[in-house]
Amino acid sequence: MTDSASTPAQAASKPPGLRERMRATVIAEVGEVGLRLFAAQGFDRTTVDQIAAEAGLSRASLFRYFRTKEDIVLGQLEDFGRRIAEALADRPEEEQPWQALRGAFDVLVQENEKAPEQTLSYLRMLFATPSLRARHFEKQLNWQMLLVPEIARRLEVDPADPADPRPGALAAAALACLDAASTGWVACDGTVPLSTMLDRSMGALTE
Repeated sequence: MTDSASTPAQAASKPPGLRERMRATVIAEVGEVGLRLFAAQGFDRTTVDQIAAEAGLSRASLFRYFRTKEDIVLGQLEDFGRRIAEALADRPEEEQPWQALRGAFDVLVQENEKAPEQTLSYLRMLFATPSLRARHFEKQLNWQMLLVPEIARRLEVDPADPADPRPGALAAAALACLDAASTGWVACDGTVPLSTMLDRSMGALTE
């Protein structure tokens, strides 16, 4: 007898429905409006009401899509976290966790290479705004939780074992290296490729 209920894996493989696609479209459009206004006026001088009006939404409607003003800037980070975790899982089985993490970060490197000046502007604003910086670290903690299961699998350990901190330590260290590379990349105005900065920062822990 076949169970007609979908398994979690089957449900995850289904394409998003109309409501999800519409939500994603609105989020993307508001994000573009917000980034444009932030770049022109500065983050602190741009109000939520301005963004909502420019996007054709009420203030209340905007907050149905974004919890905070900071999330308008950082909303895409959740998607990047998922993509990095997927890239990590797709890395060759023979790679050690640290090497696999470096390869997975190419998701961000390739995205930055599409529009380096736009990315530099985005990161400058992020680094210069304490509330954005704090929210960014919070979202990176979510990335860490997404990366830990695959690192644990490669180490052949239980990710839920509190006596083995290695998966969490590797994920946290890799993200710290990514942050150091991004900071350095901005400081040198992008003259050194982000991939090189990332190789240097992560390589420093293996020398």
